[in-house]
Amino acid sequence: MSQSSLSFVVQDASAFARSLGRALREREQPPSHLELLNLIARAQGYRNLQALQAALAPLPSAPLAAEDRPEPLPLSETARKALTQFDSRGRLLRWPTKFSVQRLVMWLLWQHFELKRVYSEREVNECLNGLHLFGDPATLRRELINHRLMARTPDCREYRKLTPRPDEETRALLRAWRMQRRAVQ
Repeated sequence: MSQSSLSFVVQDASAFARSLGRALREREQPPSHLELLNLIARAQGYRNLQALQAALAPLPSAPLAAEDRPEPLPLSETARKALTQFDSRGRLLRWPTKFSVQRLVMWLLWQHFELKRVYSEREVNECLNGLHLFGDPATLRRELINHRLMARTPDCREYRKLTPRPDEETRALLRAWRMQRRAVQ
């Protein structure tokens, strides 16, 4: 394995240490360096080291040729309002009052979850805590369910990302969001 630097922020050092400690205690022998890297990635909320690296990988900086650039979809006023609900680091500043803006904001949060991964309620809350600043992951979690972007079991133990088809307004917003995130990085 080649050497590469990897820097990430641990949102909750205590939860990270507990998760890592629990994984190490479950082992009979000390882990190899690759197993330890995967345990660290799992404690951070990723499936394995490759998923963590992919999440932290910088976006390509080479601009696309004019003919390769996708035609930008026009942003609606509601989509523009949804973008203003986030700070420069991509965190939701406040819960929007208008339902139409809330619906679009949920799509921006939804894209941070992995497809085919089963999340516990705690894992969903941890992810959402890193994505907003007003301290109410329960509202965001419920709204992801209400907007049919995630599903949960009746006992609320397992959460899964759903794959709904975004409408044209949402596709334009997601494209604008990606372009805005690239410009910031």
